[in-house]
Amino acid sequence: MGRWEVRMTTNASDEEIDRVLSFEDEILPSSGFAISVMDAVRREAAAPPPIPFPWIRALPVLVVSGIALALVLVAGIVAVAQLGKVAAPRFSMPSTLALPPLLHGGMESAAIWTLLALVATFVSVKFSMRLASGRR
Repeated sequence: MGRWEVRMTTNASDEEIDRVLSFEDEILPSSGFAISVMDAVRREAAAPPPIPFPWIRALPVLVVSGIALALVLVAGIVAVAQLGKVAAPRFSMPSTLALPPLLHGGMESAAIWTLLALVATFVSVKFSMRLASGRR
């Protein structure tokens, strides 16, 4: 059995395990390790501190956004509640003013709108990546 090889068997005695685990050998770092670590510590200490986030400027925007979101939610709830109370008037639309079949609803129009949204997203991402890569 080698110096660092430990063979674990069911017959291993406690003395053998204690002997292997009690073996103390001096561990030395490789040459240049301490110097490279200290250089990295000095570089980090000399680096300027990170720029703090401007919470004072962002807080009013967050508050106004929260209030606007709450107002939109309340308006939506009120509109849904009033929609249930009042029956919508029924009228027939002349055939010349009829909506195109794309806006009628159904599975086909949902698939078309989804495809259009995916294409628009792809085009906008590619365009923004092209703009961002030009600034490097």
